[in-house]
Amino acid sequence: MTGPGLFKTFTMAGYECASQRRGDGQRVDVQVSTGHLRWAARDYAQLRASGIECARDGLRWHEIERQPGHYDWSSFLPLLRAARDCDVQVVWDLAHYGYPDGLDIWRPEFVERFARFAGAVARLMVDEGLEAPFYSPVNEISFWSWAGGDVAYFNPRAHGRGLELKHQLVRASIAAIEAIRVHAPQARFVQCDPLIHVVPDSARSVDQERAEGHRLSQFQAWDMLAGRQWPGLGGREDYLDIIGANFYPQNQWRQNGERILQGHPEFRPLAGLLTELHRRYGRPILLAETGAEGDARGPWLEYVGHQLALALQRGVDVQGLCWYPFLDYPGWDDGRYCPAGVFGFADGEGSRAPYHPLLVQLQELERQHGRAR
Repeated sequence: MTGPGLFKTFTMAGYECASQRRGDGQRVDVQVSTGHLRWAARDYAQLRASGIECARDGLRWHEIERQPGHYDWSSFLPLLRAARDCDVQVVWDLAHYGYPDGLDIWRPEFVERFARFAGAVARLMVDEGLEAPFYSPVNEISFWSWAGGDVAYFNPRAHGRGLELKHQLVRASIAAIEAIRVHAPQARFVQCDPLIHVVPDSARSVDQERAEGHRLSQFQAWDMLAGRQWPGLGGREDYLDIIGANFYPQNQWRQNGERILQGHPEFRPLAGLLTELHRRYGRPILLAETGAEGDARGPWLEYVGHQLALALQRGVDVQGLCWYPFLDYPGWDDGRYCPAGVFGFADGEGSRAPYHPLLVQLQELERQHGRAR
């Protein structure tokens, strides 16, 4: 069974808020492209009417702080107030891959400015009546380090600097937590990163070691935040407040890159991954992102729900499940239509049609876990 419920509902809506610059320099801004920025009040009201009272959402740091130390909250306050008015509990992402233009992520200034921004956010939210908010300071430190620091997929578009970027993002997360606690000592923090599994290419010891090293890298950012690795970064166990585990159908592969999908004999069950995570850290876990596209959505949620039930039976403190993204969206790279959401694109008045089978499944999960909690 879970411990005391941290969230108002077990099920949660993930409103995608990625805002990185791609490898070609173009800015991704999913809050804009999905219409959520414009229709947040309608989206939250529709969510609440569906029986889901929790969400992940985010701030567009690149728009809020165009000039150092000058904050324009006009893009955030409508979201914050809409969530408050609809009584939706939100985990707010402060940096979902994006940051202000002209800011050098490799320099100490990045950490300092992010901490000041985080503190300003906390002060604003307290002024708006939210004294115990939830934050995800830096989303997916491990994935961002790989995508931005090793393979130049998006900003800062570097090669071979992934570990250096990971250190910088860990510093930034720690500094943000400290700045927030000055204004909101009751704030809670969800540290989100992907759960993965990597299978060796062969039985040779060198391949076994390489695959296991890659698999264990999924814990590196959490270990750094906790001070278990690279303690000079300033990590402490209390920075690992809530573990956010992100898990998609494509999160397992052979060392050579070949995907291992659910149903394959070498696919490791999610319940086992969550059990290992819980034993390693002993912290509450939020399945902070999970989802699939098209007709795969229903079967994937059925699988995940079954695995969460197994994990709970084993004593893993799973606090919730966030379907991500909750709205259909244009793909990061090419703008293609991605039917991954529980709700589709908005019409001219902000109305969104539900993908009814998936919504019914989520509501049934909520009923099951609501009774259990």
